[in-house]
Amino acid sequence: FHVYYTYFSILQMSIKSYLKNLLYQPRQLLSELQQLDQQQFQTAMKHLFHSKKEHLELGNIILNWDKTRERIFRSPGVNRTLFLVTLDKCFLALSALDCVDILSQVLRTSAVNYLQPDVIGSLPNLLLEDAFRNLSSLFKDLYDRTSASTRRALYGWMRQILQRSYNMSEFNESTSWVSAESLWILGRYMVHLPLEEILKISLNEMRLFISYDNATKQLDTVYDITPELAQALLARINSSGFDMRNTSTIYRQGCFAFSFMAALGLLVCFYDDLEQMEAAVARALLHQMIKCNQLRGFQAQVHELKSQLLNIAMQNQTLNDTLGSLSDAVVGLTSSQLESLSPEAVHSAIATLNQVSGWAKSQVMILSSKYLSYEKVLSFYHVSQMGALVTGVGTRSLHSMNPRELSQIIRGTTPQYLSDLSPAQQQGILRKLAASGDFSSSVKDIQGAFFKEVSLSSLWKQTGYNSSMLKEKELRSSQALYLYELLSKENHTVDLLSTGQLVKGVTCQLIESMDTDIFLNNFKFFEMNLHLLSPYQVNCLAWKFWKVSNASIPPFLLLALPSEYLEYVRGPLCVPFLERLGKAGMDLLNPSHHKRDAALQKVQECLNSSIADEYDVDLLGNLICHLPPAFLRGRMSPKAMAAALRQFKLCQELSHEQKTEIKYKLLQLYGSSNNWTAETTLDVGPFIALLSKEELNVLAEKFPDVILQTAKTIGAVSSAQELLSAVFESVSNGTGS
Repeated sequence: FHVYYTYFSILQMSIKSYLKNLLYQPRQLLSELQQLDQQQFQTAMKHLFHSKKEHLELGNIILNWDKTRERIFRSPGVNRTLFLVTLDKCFLALSALDCVDILSQVLRTSAVNYLQPDVIGSLPNLLLEDAFRNLSSLFKDLYDRTSASTRRALYGWMRQILQRSYNMSEFNESTSWVSAESLWILGRYMVHLPLEEILKISLNEMRLFISYDNATKQLDTVYDITPELAQALLARINSSGFDMRNTSTIYRQGCFAFSFMAALGLLVCFYDDLEQMEAAVARALLHQMIKCNQLRGFQAQVHELKSQLLNIAMQNQTLNDTLGSLSDAVVGLTSSQLESLSPEAVHSAIATLNQVSGWAKSQVMILSSKYLSYEKVLSFYHVSQMGALVTGVGTRSLHSMNPRELSQIIRGTTPQYLSDLSPAQQQGILRKLAASGDFSSSVKDIQGAFFKEVSLSSLWKQTGYNSSMLKEKELRSSQALYLYELLSKENHTVDLLSTGQLVKGVTCQLIESMDTDIFLNNFKFFEMNLHLLSPYQVNCLAWKFWKVSNASIPPFLLLALPSEYLEYVRGPLCVPFLERLGKAGMDLLNPSHHKRDAALQKVQECLNSSIADEYDVDLLGNLICHLPPAFLRGRMSPKAMAAALRQFKLCQELSHEQKTEIKYKLLQLYGSSNNWTAETTLDVGPFIALLSKEELNVLAEKFPDVILQTAKTIGAVSSAQELLSAVFESVSNGTGS
């Protein structure tokens, strides 16, 4: 019996070790999954995606399947393998609907998007209607997570299938394959329709589409539509029988009634038929244009249109009369115009003013003062009506409020604006509450970052704290230190650490004195909140782990120990070392310059001195931001660069030398910038700032709006003088024409 038991234990350990190694080697896992026959593949997919069992029985061997599944879906490399093998085998072995469900789970749970243009060609182009609709719906949900080139490729895939369903016997050059239903299926991808295709859409189909219940919701999300396409769609909608100037036109569907202007979504941002427009129509348009700040570009044109509509809307009327109907165009009003407003007008228009964003501080001060001069006594109701304008309320006014009303502000609908208040305003609220004698109940209701403004002396005076009430609060280290010590007298360690923020209050002395089992069982809470810990705390955790269980120490913690301990990272420890360090970020561990160099050398060793493909990019995470320039140039394949571009955009402090190598790799990947498409230019994003002025001028001439849009979002990589110069010349030329 003893021999059998020993053999059984060895076999169980071997199977666990084999599975663990497979998870650390996603390329090998891909190879093994590709070799499965259809029956084996079906079984594997069933256990992965549909089994609710906590344990998996293999004969007499029982595996913790819950933990294994969690590890699988947490690994970018394994997720990529599941995505690729699903494309390769699933549609042959399982029903199309099941495969779409699997793709959905893989793509939604992973932080990495595996949809690249070259992969789109592997998507099935013969699908039953339900499977195609479900897959299209998934791609619409992932729109913002995909690159511009991928969106173009996905549009091409959807168009191919939609065209196939169109009755080609009726096709001629003057008709379009685009139906109301295909517009709905395309969703946000409709912005990729060619202009000439839109102009051929049947008026009956356009009328049917705009009558759909979800048409408005869809048109509200076309953030990257161009003015030309929007105006073409508006023209077809207008020609289909709807009079867009008639504000009394009511569009009815079921038991609901909508003004037709509301049905146009973001298309209203490009309405250009202003000749002889009535003031009522201008006000209706302005009301709808409050959402135009969601557009990805073309804001200059939108602002110009709002200015023109503002002039029309105010014809023969005073600013006091029209303020509430001007929507967010009021942001364009000058300080002198705002000063001329009556308190009554501001009070009447507050429901509109509190929705507007983009105010200048001086505008907020003027409008707040006007509103408060009408109200006389400030109450919770009045503050809740002000929205973002609450930041213009003076500290003295806040301090003069009834404490009970202030408590309601903290508990009510305005906490989202509390963090925007100045430190003086926040302290005004807290000091009034502290002096009221009822601060204890109020402190418990303070949420988020505002709680960090509560002084230690105020905390000391209160009682009744518990760990659960701290879960929605952000703490300073000093607050966490006090509260952890206070609550540890009556609470278990797991209850305190699971709050998250209280880990800031764990001292090295507490870490060193922890029982081994308690430390190991609760280490996950430290690891989950690594970003909240100081380098000193991380160092203490590393020494504690090394002392109690050096054989199982998470490899990334070795970076917190002296450099020589990195020698323990080799072989099977390389993958977990890279994976965790890539997620946590080297900056969180704050290594010295010498130790950082040693760590990067170890990273290169673990990669076998090259970044071969997208699997290596997945593994590196944000470690890629720290790789030396020479390594990027000589050791990164073009295939890896295609996957790495998204990660490089997230890097905060790339050196000039690193940027030079990234530019070299981009030109190697995409060719001369003279031949780039609009999608390529968008995907390159902030790195266009690395191009020469001559190269930028060519792109600015071809894609002025793309260059302007990119220049506005640049921050982390560079704000190159050449880029700004190219943008200025492009805008000047556009204005001149």
